[in-house]
Amino acid sequence: MALTKRGAGVLDACERDVPAVRVGEVLVRVRACGVCRTDLHVVDDELPDIEVPRVPGHEIVGTVERLGGGVSGFREGDRVGIPWLGYTCGECAYCTSDRENLCRRARFTGYQIDGGFAEYAVADARYVFRLPDAYSDVDAAPLLCAGLIGYRAYRMAHTSAGDVRRLGIYGFGAAAHIIAQVARHDGREVYAFTSPGDVAAQEFARSLGAGWAGASTDTPPQPMDAAIIFAPVGPLVPQALRQTAPGGVVVCAGIHMSDIPGFPYRDLWDERTVRSVANLTRRDAREFLALAPTVPVRTHVRRYDLDRANDALDDLRRGRLEGAAVLVPRQAPGR
Repeated sequence: MALTKRGAGVLDACERDVPAVRVGEVLVRVRACGVCRTDLHVVDDELPDIEVPRVPGHEIVGTVERLGGGVSGFREGDRVGIPWLGYTCGECAYCTSDRENLCRRARFTGYQIDGGFAEYAVADARYVFRLPDAYSDVDAAPLLCAGLIGYRAYRMAHTSAGDVRRLGIYGFGAAAHIIAQVARHDGREVYAFTSPGDVAAQEFARSLGAGWAGASTDTPPQPMDAAIIFAPVGPLVPQALRQTAPGGVVVCAGIHMSDIPGFPYRDLWDERTVRSVANLTRRDAREFLALAPTVPVRTHVRRYDLDRANDALDDLRRGRLEGAAVLVPRQAPGR
């Protein structure tokens, strides 16, 4: 399922040859691929320099079909995951200081590299990961972006005092439903903010341990030590700041967000911080994939056949999902 025209808002079914595998790469037979809001940004032409045709999808679970030259550490038949970060140069100041997520030559799966809305995908073996056995193919897929980006945002939500007792989460979708479980496991109180009137999302948040759930315009029971904004809505930034305690942090976790409106300096004062999260690192992947089964994180998924990718994207676009959407090629029975 490929984007063949920029701004079309829909994907087209295409037939292609199985991709060739080059030195340093692995060919993966896709068993499941999560549908992320970033895929929606690609399809809706909200990211720069999108080249078509392009196959979206960067929460890929599959089995190694073929190894390129020089690849070690994997065997044919291994179950692996392929995330958003698909390539970095390995040489720049960012790559050599454990900040490869900021590499200026980075390339991303489903954006500059064809992704997993397909039966096969090719990936740089350096950015392929083994997956915990505790998860089925479909249940593992959301861990590879909703989980990884959520985990990086969660780590960055530390304050100058170090501890975060009360964590606010704006936009209770795929990433939020995973990180809320991690936060509760760590003993933190979770406040979930949803679109006004979205009672179902608020009930879903409470079912995952949120101590309070309400509209994004509501005031929580106590000021928050930190907040993570997953919804791509710029006006949420000043709203979150106003609900954050002195010294608190507001983390913008999306790759795309509408413009942040002006706000008075007093909302930022008292050493509050606003920061963004860009991409992920391999360290994030290794740490979170080891952590997830110990919580244990349980993903809530809605399964779609691959040829229904447009339905999945539209359900995400219109807020009709609880948890995450996952595409499954028809020939892949999954685990």
